Amino acid sequence: MATIPKYLSRGTLAQRSGVNSETIRYYETISLLPKPDRSAGGHRVYREADLQRLTFIRRCREMGFSLKEIRGLLSLVDGEQVSCKQVKNVADEHLMDIRAKISDLKKIERTLSTLSASCSGKEVPECPIIEALQIN
Repeated sequence: MATIPKYLSRGTLAQRSGVNSETIRYYETISLLPKPDRSAGGHRVYREADLQRLTFIRRCREMGFSLKEIRGLLSLVDGEQVSCKQVKNVADEHLMDIRAKISDLKKIERTLSTLSASCSGKEVPECPIIEALQIN
């Protein structure tokens, strides 16, 4: 059985978390990820807790949570006042936003489909798509 190193380099953290090294640095800059300790040689060293936090952030981003929403979720965890009710409220609000975006995207899809169907696609100067987009 492989042992888990006590400290991780940023490269190892990036590889294991699936988050780009520069993104890790950005998350440190905006304080989503705490500033790492330094080795005797001055290199950044990360802990398993940093990997867990970074994985949490990545998964939240994959689900479309904003950095502000993630910060709010992390503040619940960091304050050790995690309430399933509070987390559910954040998730439910985000879900409502996602559903609204899906609805908007479906409208856009219908409109573009109609516009595209109205166009012959031939090499002619008149284009019904351009004309429709220019109308107030």
